[in-house]
Amino acid sequence: MPAPAGRDLGITFGVGAYFIWGLFPAFFGLLAFASPVEVLAERILWTLVVALLLLFAAGRLRELRRIDARTWRLAAAASLALSINWGVYVYGVISEQVVQCALGYFINPLVTVAFGVLIFRERLRRPQWLALALGAIAVVVLTIDYGSPPWIALVLACSFAVYGLVKKVIRLEALPGLAAEGLAAAPFAVIAVVVLALTGNATFGSSGSHTALLMVTGPVTLVPLLLFALAAPRVPLSTMGILQYLTPALQLSWGVLVGHEPMPASRWAGFALIWIALGIFTVDALRRARRPAIAAV
Repeated sequence: MPAPAGRDLGITFGVGAYFIWGLFPAFFGLLAFASPVEVLAERILWTLVVALLLLFAAGRLRELRRIDARTWRLAAAASLALSINWGVYVYGVISEQVVQCALGYFINPLVTVAFGVLIFRERLRRPQWLALALGAIAVVVLTIDYGSPPWIALVLACSFAVYGLVKKVIRLEALPGLAAEGLAAAPFAVIAVVVLALTGNATFGSSGSHTALLMVTGPVTLVPLLLFALAAPRVPLSTMGILQYLTPALQLSWGVLVGHEPMPASRWAGFALIWIALGIFTVDALRRARRPAIAAV
């Protein structure tokens, strides 16, 4: 168990990571001048550039040469899932559907549990089954409210769950892993940038402010990831599980209070069901986390 001082520092890092992610709508909303495809491509490339520079400064570039073929395949799979997640998120923010983006990250823990059942044949306890059932009912309620399934939320939740599954089996630390994922996606990002430039649809280089904002997507992406990497080994999983709700809560607040996105009663009802499901899921996880500690006393 981490020492109290280390745990407190880890919680600070964790809150910082989730707080920055929660403010992403504010930043990516500034990129509405560019298409989601261009933002995604530039984000991939500049994140890779920053990751490589940090690895170079730390004298760790050689770690990329030691990656075996299987790990590169896993990195490519993680890169695909993350690229889908990033692209859909940017589209959601630019098209002023931040509330759906927030919904996706509220649903994500439930989707991860569902994947555990479907893929790893994990057995769920009754509270977990109840949470999943409430989550499914919430999606039905929101589908009726929106008039169609909340695709942005569902794709965000599923793509990030897939990314998490791949990251569980890939043997790479945070920074080398992100660099490997960036290298896997870089050829496609370069092709997108070139095509946009040749067709006259690129905004990179059109003005100093536009170019700077697109370049900043690199450090903006890496900072919370590095904070998360510093927090994870210092903070119990149960605590990190609670902290993760900070991100969609902030995003929902931004969508409603700043973006003035419509939230009829039926939509609030759907979100309420999700929150009840997450509450049941979290309480069950906390109870199970405390049992070993009590037994060890």
